[in-house]
Amino acid sequence: MKALLQRVDRAAVHVEAQEVARIGRGLLIFLGCSRGDGVEEAVRLADRVARYRVFPDEEGKTNLNVSQAHGAALVVPQFTLAADTRKGNRPSFSTALAPEQATELVRAFIARLREQGLVVAEGVFGAEMLVELTNHGPATYLLEVG
Repeated sequence: MKALLQRVDRAAVHVEAQEVARIGRGLLIFLGCSRGDGVEEAVRLADRVARYRVFPDEEGKTNLNVSQAHGAALVVPQFTLAADTRKGNRPSFSTALAPEQATELVRAFIARLREQGLVVAEGVFGAEMLVELTNHGPATYLLEVG
């Protein structure tokens, strides 16, 4: 299971020209589920994301997690993170988890973030989304478990 984190000043998701989610300062989290991933991986990854220190403290040192930085999370399901890109000129999605199973893992991931006390906004699973963001840094991190 993969989470691509982007430290943002703001981010929003639109589906069919309607805004469905928005956050200010925080983490935009693109979440990809692969075959073999389960609820255990979703919980472990959410715990790691909640603790991951990517925000500057008062001395400018990258030392705060999203909660300590008074930020929120915007979770965007992104099956393309499960693509196999090791060969050829086109990604293969044969390693991506089936939508029904992936939906369950995304829900478990979001629930765990909320249990950690985070304010969480959500993209729409399976929808074509327009994602807008202001990346602060830029700062982008790929976390993997499983």
